[in-house]
Amino acid sequence: MPAETRTRQSGAVEMMEEEEESVATLQFSEAIAWRAGRPIAVATLLQRLDSLTRELQSYEQDGVDRDSLLGVAKDLASPSLLSHKDRGVRAYAACCLVDIFRLCAPDAPYTATQLRDIFTLFVSTIFPALSDPSNPYNGQHLFVLRSLAEVKSIVLLTDIPSSGNLIENLFTACFDVLSGPSKADSGEELSKNVEHHMTAVLATLVDESQSLPDGVIYTILAQFLRADPSVSLTAQKGKKPLPQIDPTQTTLLIKEAPPAYNMAKNICNSCPDKMSRYVTRYFSSVMLDAASFVDGRRKGRRGEDDEDEEPETSEDDLQKSSKAHGMLRELWRSTPSVLQDIVPQLEAELSAEHLNIRIMAVETVGDMIAGIGHAGPPHPTPLNPAAYPSQSLGGSDKPQVYNFLTTPSSPVSFISRYHQTYQAFVQRRKDKSPLVRAAWCTAVGRIVQTSAGGVGLDPDEEQTLLKYFAEALVDGDEKVRLSAVKAIERFDFNGILQKLGSNGGIGEPHSVLSNLADRVKDRKHHVRTEAIRLLGNVWGVAAGAIAEGSERVRTLLGQIPSRILDTYYINDAEINALVDHVLHESLIPLGYPPIKKPANGAAKGDEINADKIRTERILVMVRDLDQRASVVLFAMQAKQNANANYMNIFLQKCELYNGGVVDSGEEEIVAHLGKLIHHFTKTLPEPSRAAEDLWKFAKMHDRRSYQLIRFCTAVDSDYRKVQKAIKELTRRVEETAGGTATFVQTILILVYRCSVLFYNRSHIPAIIEYSRTDEQGLGKTAHSVLKEISKSKSEVFKAHIQDLCKSLAAEAPSAKKPATPGALSDLKACASFAQRFPADTPKDRKFLQAMLAYIEHGSPPKAAKYAVRIVLTAADRKEMYAKDVYSLCMDNFEYGAGNYLARLAALSQLMLLASPLLNPSECDSVIDVAIEKVLTNPDASPAAEDADPEWTDEPDEHCEAKMWALKLSANRLRSFQEKDPIDEASRPVFRFLNTLVQKGGNLPRLPEAPKAHGSRLRLLAAQLLLKICREERFNHRLSPTAFNNLATVTMDTNEHVRAGFVNKLMKYLGQGKLAKRFYTPLFLLAHEPRAFLQSSALTWLKSRSLAFAAAKDTTMEALFPRLLSLLAHHPDWDVIAENQTDEEERTAELIATMREFVQYIVFYLKCVASANNLSLVFHVAQKVKSVQDAINPALSDRLYLLSELAQEVIRRYEEILGWSMQAWPGKVSMPGGIFQALRDHDRAQEVATRQYVPSELVDQLDELVRATLRPKKRKLDASDRSAKKRKTTTTPARVKAQPSARKPKRVRTPKPKKRREGDEPSSEPRRSVRAKGRKSYVEISDEESVTAEGEDESDESEAQSDAESGAANSDGDEEISEAEEPEEPAEPVVEKKTKPIPKSTKKPAPPPAADDSDTSDLSEPVDSDEESPEPVSSPIQKRGAAKARSGSAAKGKNGIKTVPVLSSSPVATTPARATRRSARG
Repeated sequence: MPAETRTRQSGAVEMMEEEEESVATLQFSEAIAWRAGRPIAVATLLQRLDSLTRELQSYEQDGVDRDSLLGVAKDLASPSLLSHKDRGVRAYAACCLVDIFRLCAPDAPYTATQLRDIFTLFVSTIFPALSDPSNPYNGQHLFVLRSLAEVKSIVLLTDIPSSGNLIENLFTACFDVLSGPSKADSGEELSKNVEHHMTAVLATLVDESQSLPDGVIYTILAQFLRADPSVSLTAQKGKKPLPQIDPTQTTLLIKEAPPAYNMAKNICNSCPDKMSRYVTRYFSSVMLDAASFVDGRRKGRRGEDDEDEEPETSEDDLQKSSKAHGMLRELWRSTPSVLQDIVPQLEAELSAEHLNIRIMAVETVGDMIAGIGHAGPPHPTPLNPAAYPSQSLGGSDKPQVYNFLTTPSSPVSFISRYHQTYQAFVQRRKDKSPLVRAAWCTAVGRIVQTSAGGVGLDPDEEQTLLKYFAEALVDGDEKVRLSAVKAIERFDFNGILQKLGSNGGIGEPHSVLSNLADRVKDRKHHVRTEAIRLLGNVWGVAAGAIAEGSERVRTLLGQIPSRILDTYYINDAEINALVDHVLHESLIPLGYPPIKKPANGAAKGDEINADKIRTERILVMVRDLDQRASVVLFAMQAKQNANANYMNIFLQKCELYNGGVVDSGEEEIVAHLGKLIHHFTKTLPEPSRAAEDLWKFAKMHDRRSYQLIRFCTAVDSDYRKVQKAIKELTRRVEETAGGTATFVQTILILVYRCSVLFYNRSHIPAIIEYSRTDEQGLGKTAHSVLKEISKSKSEVFKAHIQDLCKSLAAEAPSAKKPATPGALSDLKACASFAQRFPADTPKDRKFLQAMLAYIEHGSPPKAAKYAVRIVLTAADRKEMYAKDVYSLCMDNFEYGAGNYLARLAALSQLMLLASPLLNPSECDSVIDVAIEKVLTNPDASPAAEDADPEWTDEPDEHCEAKMWALKLSANRLRSFQEKDPIDEASRPVFRFLNTLVQKGGNLPRLPEAPKAHGSRLRLLAAQLLLKICREERFNHRLSPTAFNNLATVTMDTNEHVRAGFVNKLMKYLGQGKLAKRFYTPLFLLAHEPRAFLQSSALTWLKSRSLAFAAAKDTTMEALFPRLLSLLAHHPDWDVIAENQTDEEERTAELIATMREFVQYIVFYLKCVASANNLSLVFHVAQKVKSVQDAINPALSDRLYLLSELAQEVIRRYEEILGWSMQAWPGKVSMPGGIFQALRDHDRAQEVATRQYVPSELVDQLDELVRATLRPKKRKLDASDRSAKKRKTTTTPARVKAQPSARKPKRVRTPKPKKRREGDEPSSEPRRSVRAKGRKSYVEISDEESVTAEGEDESDESEAQSDAESGAANSDGDEEISEAEEPEEPAEPVVEKKTKPIPKSTKKPAPPPAADDSDTSDLSEPVDSDEESPEPVSSPIQKRGAAKARSGSAAKGKNGIKTVPVLSSSPVATTPARATRRSARG
């Protein structure tokens, strides 16, 4: 026994002896030991031992004579008793022995050998028997345990020499008892006292022992592995591993710590100093062994590095180290005080050379900070967007159940106690290995999620971690970004809102949520897939709180649908399919709200309630969409009609195909099916696989599936019918023999796209209700949705049109009663329906009279417009009602009097729809009102105020009156029939509109109107010209000069005018309603200061070029001479003619102007040029020198200058991109109207041999073209900077030529020298300030869309045609279906030149057809070799060709005459170049 304990107990005994003069003696005198061969009967022996036990227990510790105990003590230690075969004898003997220890303390009356035998009995028999509470001697076993714990006689074990094995067996036996199941047949559990006393016994032994065997330490530490049910304990050798517990089965989760775990924990906490040394010794051996690996090599046993031999495998060492790190996590949760010497070793591991060691250290430290043990983090609560009520409102599918194993818990703050180690952990965010950074992301996510294990994070520290975590979301390596996204997936909704939201919402740049939203455009498929799905689920849960009016949730997460739908602009089939899935499975889940089978008599009420709930979510989503996302969503719904039509045709062909068994016409049916399948697969990821899936579906020939799909596409199907059909179809497809997951996804995505899910008849009543009541502030959104439905899906109103019309009639305005706020949307919806289904529109007199009331008293004026459309479309007696409308609007019309704006709006529609029903004199009187009483009325042009803005969001009354008058005049012209003469009627209208365009919206002989009036009128006049020119009979009446004036609107100083005109132009061109020449003005956007407007036009033009190229149509190439003609009449030429008098100054100004024109040419090449058509573009540029200007022949030299300039730019463009341009073998025709043949052969020869481009400009072209192609500057974010540091090389070696079938590799040219400050091209200020030479490597595109402003749909068919064109243009006409422009490479990328095609085998593309918008082709063929020979190579062309071959800059020859043309041209009054520079910034 240790001296300290013996001394303390001896002193107590002496004091007792002084107080008592006499002590009792042992009375027991029966024999309990026997000689060999004469044993005592077991029953007798048990009786005697029981008697002895009772007597010994009756004595106090100092109340019996010690000498009287020696005889009994000797007999009790006899081997015959200690090893008796009867368990009762051994139990009673053990009870007597512990009492002897108690009564004889502090010194036991036994030798070391006897003590060994006694404790062997305890360890091997007594302690294991405690696991069976039903044992008949369990009371004796408990008595032994309690006595050893209370008297602390267990310390006698330390006096036995070489007692290590016995101590180790004792610990093993105790932990086995507590960790194993109860052995009682009745299932009785172990008493808590067993755990308590065993803990006291073992803690005493640890405290009193000088040292403990390593096996004891491992046995204690192994108990902490019990926190992970998946780990098989090493102590249980030969046993099967513990079964894996399903975290979703909450009834199986451990609600409290296991007894063995608690005992190990209490032992460590009761002896922290000693256990700290023991634990440090154990972990040092394990962790240092693994840390001895440096870069995968292991040091030799003698400390020498073997550089020649391969290192031994470190797998075992790493596994041991991983297991040790797992123990550290659990030790920190239970007893952090024993790790005070281990944490510095972890700090060293954080900077170790070995990758796996750093990863383990980062994971371990992160989990320790987060209070996560060896069992790992808690099972995440899945976000269920289809749950009702929403999880954001406190609703949850399953209650949270406490789980001891995974509930994070940190007893103390790791950050405060080990701050230096924490800082080393934070620095691992910059680790060179992406695997370490990925592990760091996961760890930080857990720290923030658990609030550092429940102890809380300092607000500043939390924001710092969130900042670093946000940077990880834009890391240069996809593994890091993916790890960060997955870390966010583990947050529940409240965690996302409260913790991640504290760093900022989706709209806060560089916040966690904003960077997460940016990942929807990540270049890596798996990253963007996880991000889109996660964001969809987050918003699906947040929608409940947003609908309830939570502004915080709306601010933080409301933009998620916009960011998801915005990815449609990337035009990637894989992304589009994913967005469709997320839209119907997360944002607006197919099963939301969960529809339960209604009880009898309650079906109707439940259905309406479910429809309203679903409609509310749709409106909440639409309300928060930005303009780009709204375009995407509504275009997707508009295309549903076309998709449904294609699907129905496909089903018909499948029925004819009959699973491959066709009686007749097999080839035709298979061909039709193939075309339809090709159409579908164009918009699906992996088209070849999707085609196989669709052929498999056709061969299935499941008629039930055909019918289910028809249910989904039918307009008269309610939502529940569509939902059930999709569910049954999915089940049938999944059960198909040979069906795969991709097969199901292919069918499902097509069904989603053609099903009536959003514009469903079940949603219409709820939308109308919201539009009238403005419940939850969704009235305005409901109006916009009704507007879109009326444009693209007006047939869904059939079931509700009667109710809609009745409500309009009941709410008709009067002189004393204004119209309701929602009347305008209802009128528009009704007008769209009447236009498509006039027979189904009410025709009763009450309804038509109500429409006349809207015409007379309606507000805003558009209400009168739609009311006229309804009356003239639905009424049977149209002529009578046309006369009524005329009388109602024209009688006593005075400007500014009464509801004159509504009258003008009604007259504009009357002129468009009913001009043939009126007398010519009546039509003329209407035009006179528009011209004399509005447009030329001085009262309609008030003087400008001091604050004269160039644009206002809403036009004032005077401006709106002029706009309606303009529309009225244009509609009168459009109303003429095809057979009517239009020369006299069209001339004043075109002259009036052209004047407004040319004069900036002002009319001559009138006071100058406010600037806002001029901007709106100029925009409207330009848009009306486009609308009129959609008809071929009017297109020819727009002269080339007027066309050039119209094109200058794209360069207007007002950005709203430019955007409105460009949007309208692209819309009509995409619908195929304008002549091809109208593409040309879009190329003037090369200097557009608004980046998103320019990029959107660039993307759209590229898409149209690809569509024309796929159809083998050379329309876009034929536009190049038109562009050069347009540039020849550009307003910048006037600056040269007017401002310069000296020849040198004029030449310098000419060069400056041509430098800007280079950007127009390069912009065209970026939109149109490819390796296949560049030679054709070059050939067309050459042909310009074989004709002269037909608009103004005196300006032909401008054309020739631009022709040479274009040729030089094309050569350098070819060189930079590494293309191989061959001579074009075909012939082309130049468009008439703007070009005409040269007067004779001599003139043609003179033009061909003359140089027009100044040699100084030629020397600058190489640098200028490269600068134009260089990506625009932008500020580098954290991800760019990190990538820049890790980038090693930018100029890979050239590769050998590969076979032509393979895609040529791209190599980079050496980086050009930096320009000096004075060498910047003149176009530089027009470029956006973006980082030079660097592109984003994590995003595909983040450009914004064009915002149409100043637009008003004023004709009767525009709404319908928009929807039809959106559905029918499958080749990418809609803006949302075009690929966004990727950023230019950091350095000019040179593609390896492909093998040229021999001339004899190269088929020329069809020659560019002359645009029929001009008068005709030239009267004399300009491609005739006799009349207009091919231009002879001029000196500048020869130098350019030599430069293209040599790759070096060509020097111009002195003395070559250049011809700058300085005469003015009759173009629109447009601000000069210097003025536009200042206006555009």
